[in-house]
Amino acid sequence: MTDDDLDFLFAQARVQTPADAGAAERFLARHRATLAPPPRRAPLWPPLLAAAAAVLAGVLVWRPAAPALPASAAYDVYQGTLGEGW
Repeated sequence: MTDDDLDFLFAQARVQTPADAGAAERFLARHRATLAPPPRRAPLWPPLLAAAAAVLAGVLVWRPAAPALPASAAYDVYQGTLGEGW
């Protein structure tokens, strides 16, 4: 290869073509996308905390009131379980 051949190859390599411009634009777009900070997301714990509080309040407010058992009911349970003379 002569110097003239090398000069011709280097001159061709320095000429920008539309394909080169498109490749450069695609690369720069991808590169800028990786440099950009990720979008900020809202924290998830406030809605979860509010939902948990709502469920707890609903359970406490809407639960049916347990009827009060007389003392003799407890005695009957002990007597039935352990037998007479416990």
